Amino acid sequence: MRAPIGHFDTAVPAPDCLDELTRPVADAVRDWRGTVPATEIVYVDTDPQWADTAVFVEHYGRELLEQSANCVVVAGKRGAETTLAACVVLSTTRVDVNGVVRRRLSARKASFASMDTATGETGMEYGGITPVGLPEGWSVLVDSAVVDLPYVLVGSGRRRGKLLVPGKAFAELPGAVVLDGLGVA
Repeated sequence: MRAPIGHFDTAVPAPDCLDELTRPVADAVRDWRGTVPATEIVYVDTDPQWADTAVFVEHYGRELLEQSANCVVVAGKRGAETTLAACVVLSTTRVDVNGVVRRRLSARKASFASMDTATGETGMEYGGITPVGLPEGWSVLVDSAVVDLPYVLVGSGRRRGKLLVPGKAFAELPGAVVLDGLGVA
């Protein structure tokens, strides 16, 4: 199969390669319920040494920078209560943690979750966290620019491999809220 974006040696519909994904991501693909068929989510095999966005696009193609999104875990705090959520923004932007995220989570303070919290709570590898397969009950805050793209490159749950996901599928993820201005330049 040819990948819908980019140039990869291996591109496979995600339901056909569940063993390549972490358990929560594989379970989410297996149980997919969106209007976008799960077969339109594509797994591409990539080298884990190039997992971070900057080196990834240098190796796999600079055009992917405009078609890539980062998924980060944030922690919103109000008193003794901490709420975890995921934020999905284009790789060319950064998450507005202290504005949009803090207000959306009704938090007094918001920050990026620690690596141990992010990996421990998601069951995914740091540098490969994806919005597909996040814990039940989490908010998934998605910048509207991500949803507007035909396909978006995101993590696969591991540092090895990426998912190519139709942009509109992000709006259908469990807990998804599409927001303008979540990603800022």
